[in-house]
Amino acid sequence: MRRSVLIGFADALAAPEVAMSLGRAGHRVVSFARRGRPVALRRLRGVEIVEVTAPEDDLAACEREVAALTDEHDLTMPLDDPAVFVCDRALAVDAPIAGPRRACARLALDKRLQLRAAEDAGLRVPAWEELDGEGVAATPFVLKPALAAEARDGRLRRLAPRLVSSEAEARELREAWGPEVPVLAQRWVSGAGAGVFGLADADGVHHLSAHRRVRMMNPAGSGSSACASAPVPRELVEPIERLMMEVGWRGMFMIELLRSGDEWWFMELNGRPWGSLALARRRGFEYPAWAAARVLDEHAELSPAPVDGEGDEDGVLCRHLGRELVHMLFVLRGPGSHTGAWPSRRATLRALLGGERSEGRRTAWYNLEPGMRRVFFEDTWRTLVAQTWGRRRA
Repeated sequence: MRRSVLIGFADALAAPEVAMSLGRAGHRVVSFARRGRPVALRRLRGVEIVEVTAPEDDLAACEREVAALTDEHDLTMPLDDPAVFVCDRALAVDAPIAGPRRACARLALDKRLQLRAAEDAGLRVPAWEELDGEGVAATPFVLKPALAAEARDGRLRRLAPRLVSSEAEARELREAWGPEVPVLAQRWVSGAGAGVFGLADADGVHHLSAHRRVRMMNPAGSGSSACASAPVPRELVEPIERLMMEVGWRGMFMIELLRSGDEWWFMELNGRPWGSLALARRRGFEYPAWAAARVLDEHAELSPAPVDGEGDEDGVLCRHLGRELVHMLFVLRGPGSHTGAWPSRRATLRALLGGERSEGRRTAWYNLEPGMRRVFFEDTWRTLVAQTWGRRRA
């Protein structure tokens, strides 16, 4: 049966892929967007865009407008942390939602709760502590706001973690954030980013998949610009299932990990669609459509999960064109004050121009499949603008 699904925010990295997954499943898709902000999702045929007040400008107004929209649709799916925050506060208690509510929403937004729950479930977590007052831990470490999104003076605010290498740098950052911001310090671990994805219900976790990060948009640390499919680490399945069951999670999830040598480290839980959803969908894991189906009908039958590839010959490399171009610009500019490893210009150009094909993987692209060409080019352009001219104006 065709249902109407409300998703947002429309500028979330995963928005086009979520809309395509839901549309392919036969649903009508409507997305709320920040008023006056252009989004690539407008280019996707069949998706309706409805503008609301940006929560960063007026949180209460945004909540009222989103709440009014949800009454017109069969299901709501938040796509990023601001949307999780807004939807949890705005929606009626019994409103159908493919996303976390109440205790699970607090878990999705509070890194302290996530780290404690992961430790209790048996996952390895880099040493961390919550900082009180003006104190700082011994450097270097990653300084993180404890909350992925928070209300401050009637507005929604988000702060980004940062690697700090001196006590003075840490104090300066904390002063910029404000003394009222809950902050945690976590030991910095060098390694390769990875993720395990799946669905959780009362019977456990299922439809699991995994990938590893190949490149970051900014080599000094950022979201990925390219990622590759990987087998699910079997030694992590049991503790991940224990984690999701103990917190009462329902629906799709992403466990972000770091691989350092032979050890897997838990970094965070993403309780909404993740940026690299394109890779999962290219492999046949339709997480948004599956999550929506189970909210609309808890007994809905899902298609079988594809079988994990056991090696590169079965792998998929998925790339985001805009982020790949930004990655190249960062490499060409040089490491600046960054003290870690930095990719060489020759190796980067070779990889970006197709050298990775020799490893036997099939290459796919974010936001590019039949019906998405206009979104693909619009999103590429907007990514370049946001990461170059947009940063200069900021």
